[in-house]
Formats: sequence, structure tokens, C-alpha cells
Amino acid sequence: MEDIDADFVNKVSAGDIIVAGSNFGCGSSREHAPIAIKAAGISCVIAQSFARIFFRNAINIGLPIIEIPDTSAILSGDELEVNLILGKIKNISRKSAYSSAPFPDFLLTIINSGGLINYISQK
Repeated sequence: MEDIDADFVNKVSAGDIIVAGSNFGCGSSREHAPIAIKAAGISCVIAQSFARIFFRNAINIGLPIIEIPDTSAILSGDELEVNLILGKIKNISRKSAYSSAPFPDFLLTIINSGGLINYISQK
């Protein structure tokens, strides 16, 4: 994140959402990237696309991630409301809405459990 916003770590608050472009998370096959994002308090990542390994790792640690075709109209500071069950995102600030494919029930269960390890531990 420091390449895009060097002061990101000082600005992020619990519940914030990262909005990104294409192939977000490309570069590492380890879970450290989504773990760091979640530990910083990020509640969700919305992007045009995700590196597949990042997508899987994010689900495995219980970090919600959503793909929408175009994120360019969502600006820094916009207030967003995300509904994973319906696959809907509302941009409260700009009075606009976006749709994504709803998560299948089994992925929602893993996310709501706090990740794959927690999900398995609850079984």
C-alpha cells in the first residue's frame, strides 16, 4: 500500500474498505498480505479482479472480497455499504450502486466463521 499512499497506515481505521483496480493481491502466494490487511482493520476489499491465490487466501482468513466490473467511480472517503449475501454495494456518498455475484453459502459460512481454520475448529 505504501507505493500508492505512503501514509495509508496512519489513515486507516477499523471498518474501512479498500477499493482497487485489476489483479489486486498479485505478487505473493502467502497469506501474509490478506492477514496484514485484515489486521489493519480493513473490513472488505472491493476490486475489479483479484489474483486467484489472494482471493483464496482472503477467504481462508475470513476477509470478504468482492469483484465488480468498474471501481473507478468510487473515490477515497466514499461511504460504502456492502451486502455479501445479495452481492450488492451501495455508495452512500454518491448515491450509486453496484452488483457482484453473491457469495455461495459455503464461502459466506467460512467468512462469517472468521476463516477456514475457525470454521473447521467449530465442527
